[in-house]
Amino acid sequence: MRYKISGRQIDVGDALQTHVKSELGVTVEKYSQRPTDASVIFSRNAHEYICETTVHLSTGLTASAKGNATEIYAAFDECREKMDKQLRRYKRRLKDHHRDRSGPVEFAGAPMYVLAANGETEDSEPASLQPIIIAEMETKIPSLSVGEAVMQMELAGAPLLVFRNEKNGGVNIVHRRDDGNVGWIDPSASN
Repeated sequence: MRYKISGRQIDVGDALQTHVKSELGVTVEKYSQRPTDASVIFSRNAHEYICETTVHLSTGLTASAKGNATEIYAAFDECREKMDKQLRRYKRRLKDHHRDRSGPVEFAGAPMYVLAANGETEDSEPASLQPIIIAEMETKIPSLSVGEAVMQMELAGAPLLVFRNEKNGGVNIVHRRDDGNVGWIDPSASN
């Protein structure tokens, strides 16, 4: 597994890097036999250290966790425990989906735009109906089943996931609702 361990305005020493590689390696290998790479970023907010970890699995799924504590090693350990809990919760599903899928998840490219937030209030009229694009980039849209999409959204800790439905080929969205349930938007079902 490839590791990218870095710090935001923090020097990450060799001892911490060795600790992260050994502990995270054991945690991820326990639940996923073929992880591809991991990104671990340490940062500091006032008196707390923050550790954010993202692990990419060979199936195309991504797991993310975040931990914080007053000590840097404790922040990583909290993050690793959250990752362990997520992967343990989805272990059976990860293995079942891996068995059904002959190859890795396919991704399609799509343009992604970042629009400028205007400083106007709700009551004021916008100066123009055209939003200002401040960034253009490429994003990847995975081809997944609905169950895999929900699992991916929860593993990544994301509020929503846009995916191509393997069943009908249409672009679908799963999202976390305010009531705690998961919503699924399938435009092709309305035809």
